[in-house]
Amino acid sequence: MERKGTVERSTDGARLAREPDPEVPERARQRTFSAAYKLGVLNEYEGLNKADKGALLRREGLYSSLISEWRRQRDSGAVAALEQRKGRPEVDPREREIGRLHQQVSRLESELGKARKVIEIQGKLSALLEELASESATSGSELTR
Repeated sequence: MERKGTVERSTDGARLAREPDPEVPERARQRTFSAAYKLGVLNEYEGLNKADKGALLRREGLYSSLISEWRRQRDSGAVAALEQRKGRPEVDPREREIGRLHQQVSRLESELGKARKVIEIQGKLSALLEELASESATSGSELTR
């Protein structure tokens, strides 16, 4: 019989020794349980004596705190509470699009402000260059006289 997490090895075939499996999963993942599974475990758990309850928890790899949480969910809102998904609620696609458009408008307004500053500076530079050209033209005409 092969058990999860162990490796059976035999040196001469006489006796099998169990050694811990050195392979570790790449990344631990959070387990999720369906409402039907939760209700099934709760029904089975509530019909057992204390020793069998512990055996059920070990067999399923669960903690008693999960049973308490599932029982509270079941009692407060029946099956609907068991169906609740944890984590962030999903965003409405329209809301996501609105957020994307707001970001785009903000970015474009920033670019427009930069473009206006560049145009303003170019206008001032052009005026300065015209002034310098007119000064050099008048000073150049005075020198030729």
